[in-house]
Amino acid sequence: MTRNFVESDLDYLKGFRRELHQHPELMYEEHWTAQRIREELDQTGVAYVGGLAGGTGTIAHLPATVPGGRTVALRADIDALPIHEETGLPYASQIPGKMHACGHDGHTAVLLGAVRALARVEHRPNDVLFFFQPAEEGGAGARRLCEEGALDGVIIGPPVDVVFGHHNNPLIEQGVFTIREGAMMAAADQFFVTIHGKGGHAAMPHLGRDPVVALAHTVSALQTLASRNASPLDSLVVSVTTLEAGHAHNVIPDSCTFGGTMRTLKPETRELGKSRLFETIHGIASAHGCRAEIEWQEGYPVTRNDLWATERWRSVAAEVVGPDRVAHEEHPTMGAEDFSFYGERVPAAFWFAGSRPPGCESAPGLHTPRFDYNDDILLDCAETMCALALAEHPR
Repeated sequence: MTRNFVESDLDYLKGFRRELHQHPELMYEEHWTAQRIREELDQTGVAYVGGLAGGTGTIAHLPATVPGGRTVALRADIDALPIHEETGLPYASQIPGKMHACGHDGHTAVLLGAVRALARVEHRPNDVLFFFQPAEEGGAGARRLCEEGALDGVIIGPPVDVVFGHHNNPLIEQGVFTIREGAMMAAADQFFVTIHGKGGHAAMPHLGRDPVVALAHTVSALQTLASRNASPLDSLVVSVTTLEAGHAHNVIPDSCTFGGTMRTLKPETRELGKSRLFETIHGIASAHGCRAEIEWQEGYPVTRNDLWATERWRSVAAEVVGPDRVAHEEHPTMGAEDFSFYGERVPAAFWFAGSRPPGCESAPGLHTPRFDYNDDILLDCAETMCALALAEHPR
């Protein structure tokens, strides 16, 4: 029903996506992006509320044309990353040190395509809400939208019955959609550690308490949190990603710092990992005559797909792209998504849209300086969003 509308808009949507790509903005700074989204919504005549979730979020609403349906929310994230682009594309980022390295420009274009197509449909059985959400990349924009009442019918439209979202995935062949019920993506927490010792001359380490040695032992020991604490059949990932220690080759510093992330799929594993991480860091620091300070930041929860919502998505997606292109995601990914906050409150389903070009064994990965969204998946993704909005969702 809507495919012809999306197809007729494809060049327009590609141009819009590439315009966004040239003007990337980091979390909660997406003021230009939000303004462009509102300008596009103004052209469709769709009602919306802006200035949400810190000022850059927008929710649009298309009412049902017949009574008795559901309220379906469709979500796109709009923020970019602090990465310097190296694609050399004619529409590459015009802002040094910032780029759309995760494809949120494409997600935004997909959702705009759904808005434009659905606004031209005369028979809409469901109310549809469109979440143009800021700050997915670490800022928990979804949580702020939820706290402001996006799902509860207090901002615009009725209370939400089900919410759908997606992410492009260059590890999966273009044209293939994947999903799984239950845990789809991991919970992600962050830790920042300072080890305090006693500095001194590098030639006389016995007169001090070297925090760098304590740090080195700690980083190695943290890798045993998964291998010697969690079940081999469970998932626990601890990665140390930042280190800072000293500024001179012949000086032992008084302190050093490191930070990283812990990823889990089960609440009990999350608690176990945190507890053992604290014990390990404090214990090793003490054994080296040092003292550790730990800052723990609880991040996104597990992105968990509701069984009913997942089955509804599978049925709809199979009609759009064909059942042979809808695959089961065998294992959860240890990446994290703030889409998880929607799923804690209402039935939700989140899927991956394969974007690796045909004939390519690999493609630049997400969060890398050579990544670019594959415009060839815009049509199927936007049409799937439209189909979800128009489908019956009985329970």
